[in-house]
Amino acid sequence: MEQPAGAPQPAPRLISQERRRLTGLPLYFQGYLSVRRSPCQEFRVYWTELRGTMLFFYNDKKAPTYSQKLDISALTSATNIYPNENGSAQFILMLSNEELEVKADNCEYGKEWKSFILTVTKLSVPLEESLSPGQLTRMHDVLDKEKQRRTTLDDCSSTSQNKESLSSKDCSSTVTAMPACFYAVSRKEATEMLEKNPWCGNLILRPGSDSKNYAITVRHALDSPCVKHYRVTSREKSYIIELERQVTLTSLEDVINYFVTQTQGNLKPFVMQT
Repeated sequence: MEQPAGAPQPAPRLISQERRRLTGLPLYFQGYLSVRRSPCQEFRVYWTELRGTMLFFYNDKKAPTYSQKLDISALTSATNIYPNENGSAQFILMLSNEELEVKADNCEYGKEWKSFILTVTKLSVPLEESLSPGQLTRMHDVLDKEKQRRTTLDDCSSTSQNKESLSSKDCSSTVTAMPACFYAVSRKEATEMLEKNPWCGNLILRPGSDSKNYAITVRHALDSPCVKHYRVTSREKSYIIELERQVTLTSLEDVINYFVTQTQGNLKPFVMQT
């Protein structure tokens, strides 16, 4: 939707922070790209971000949320297509289950995109591309960051496996402590669950984007359905609902009850019928 003339625009820094919060991934490269995921489709221009080994596509440079995303971690090849008459560069990203055709405004820009993608997916800077010293420096910096990110992920995975090896009694008590409306889903998945199953309730507790805290997704049925999301920050012995005036409670059950009570029962915990 177009903004009226003179309407305040989100600050670039706030947009960047929101995208980082939603994706949970570091930004390596960005810019406009024309893409299509099938030869029978037309090319469409997106503001594109390379974060980790994911491509995020935004309808607009200032849009805080992406419209599509693509995991390129299983990239098998990146093949150039001969530049066309207007000088734009094209290449095809071959994945295990699909291919993505990409078009950049010029050859230099296309070469840069391709090189950054190869750097993060193959964990090495492509030497066959004729890159400037400045480009090489940036790619080596991205390479170091991606290696560090993967090392951190491996460490977290190892820690998680060690926790899972604890006694089943401890694990069972942890699961039981979670409210019935807790689901390990993303913001988008929670929204879809509420839209498709309104009879099951209209409040979902889910993990936060940083995997350390929590979030509440609710769907109000007013004149037209309205979906809202609330951040719940976890402290040592409390949970903080990030509202205009913060609310501190001692358990996640209390968090759920707070929303139910404050809306006089208009919000009901979502429990999927079996």
